[in-house]
Amino acid sequence: MSGLIGNKIRKVRELKGYSQGFMSEKLHVSQRAYSKMEREEIKLDWHRINEIAQILDLDPIDLVTFDDSLIFHNCSQSGKANTIYNQFPEELKDQYEKRIAQLENEVVFLRQLLEK
Repeated sequence: MSGLIGNKIRKVRELKGYSQGFMSEKLHVSQRAYSKMEREEIKLDWHRINEIAQILDLDPIDLVTFDDSLIFHNCSQSGKANTIYNQFPEELKDQYEKRIAQLENEVVFLRQLLEK
C-alpha cells in the first residue's frame, strides 16, 4: 500500500461503497476537485483530513495510518478471508498525546528562558 494519503482515502471510500460524487457533495467541492484530492494534485491539510475522516466514519489517525494489506492480503489458502481491522491502539494514542503535551510544555519553558 502506498503511503500517500490520497490513495488511502480512495481505498477507504471504495470499501465504504461511497462514490467520488457523494464525497464531493459532503465536502462542498466539485467532483473534479475531490478527484484531485485523491490523486494528491491538491494538498490536504489536517482540517480537510478531519472532514474526510468524519464522512468516512473514521478517526483521522486511523485514516492516515490505514493499511489495506491488513485487510486485502490476509486470506487463507481455503479462500476464506480473515478480516483484520486496522486499529490504532487507544493506549498508544494516549502515550503519544501525553508525550506531545510534555514536549509542548518544554517548548514553552525554553521560550520563557530565551526571553529573559
